[in-house]
Amino acid sequence: MNFKLKIWRQPAADVKGKLERYEINDISPATSFLEMLDILNEQITTRGEEPVAFDSDCREGICGTCSLTINGEAHGPAHPAAACQLYMRQFKDGATIIVEPFRARSFPIVKDLVINRSALDRIVQAGGFISARTGSAPEANSVLVPKHDSDVAMEAAACIGCGACVAACPNASAMLFTSAKISHLALLPQGQPERTRRVLGMVRQMDKEGFGNCTNIYECEAVCPAEISASFIAKMNREYAIASLRERMGE
Repeated sequence: MNFKLKIWRQPAADVKGKLERYEINDISPATSFLEMLDILNEQITTRGEEPVAFDSDCREGICGTCSLTINGEAHGPAHPAAACQLYMRQFKDGATIIVEPFRARSFPIVKDLVINRSALDRIVQAGGFISARTGSAPEANSVLVPKHDSDVAMEAAACIGCGACVAACPNASAMLFTSAKISHLALLPQGQPERTRRVLGMVRQMDKEGFGNCTNIYECEAVCPAEISASFIAKMNREYAIASLRERMGE
């Protein structure tokens, strides 16, 4: 398969970037998108040019670092999947593919397709933890959790923190990410001691980082590789309202 590529090139955060054109030929349909970029970089470096910088790690849809916007879609057209799970058979032979970094003010570009997503880390640091004793794992039935609660908590905990929800949202909202991190702890007994402090701290940090608000467009849910439900945003809003009331009452 042969492709025409338009890839965002930006040498540094303080330098203006632009789309550069490339052509790549004889690519197997079974080649992953990131492997295709590896092949392109081999060709570019052979010509003595600077390779395209992009993030990757596990390449199994687990780590969430492959933050690419492909033809205007966060992680590309193969939803639900991360960019590393996208294969070239998803595109037509001879197609033009536009590759850009995630676009959000809170995700500044570092170089080319690499962005700084540390804003998401700071949201988690603001309250995404529990004060539980560390050490060996307790016996499974020592803390009883209803089956429905454990299932919903596991669904929320599946978030890989890739930031696709932010990139897809017209408001660059991080509410799906934040609500997943809040909800999976709020649903479990181990998360109760910090429940009020957690939601207040994480939501306020989210606002401090400059993310937008949710206006129920559901683009976040559509592109999420882990298929996190937007219903968690409603759960977070309820948690925040209750926590804010308790704070005002001095509880």
